[in-house]
Amino acid sequence: MGRDRWHLIDEEGCLTLTRRLPVRFDLAVEGWLPEASRTCVAHRLRQDMWRELQDLRGFAPAVQVWRVPGGLHVRAGGSVAVRFPRAAAKARIAALLQDPARVARWTQGAR
Repeated sequence: MGRDRWHLIDEEGCLTLTRRLPVRFDLAVEGWLPEASRTCVAHRLRQDMWRELQDLRGFAPAVQVWRVPGGLHVRAGGSVAVRFPRAAAKARIAALLQDPARVARWTQGAR
């Protein structure tokens, strides 16, 4: 698997995007997004999450997306190989999910 390869798994209505298998969520924040393509949202969210947390040593991002009535339910986070400030990292991911400009970019064109 090359550096640009990601596992995209669609099981029982849950789309999972991860670099490492098995999927592990040492760090996770859940949220709701407007209706859009699950694949596009997963990739765009993963990219922004990586940019936000690239200073977190040993971080491997993972995103799960489910369709729910009226939109998408997401779990954003991933595995972390070392000890890390859990509360601060969760707050940074939560801020991503609550940023209207980013949410609009993730869902725009993905409908």
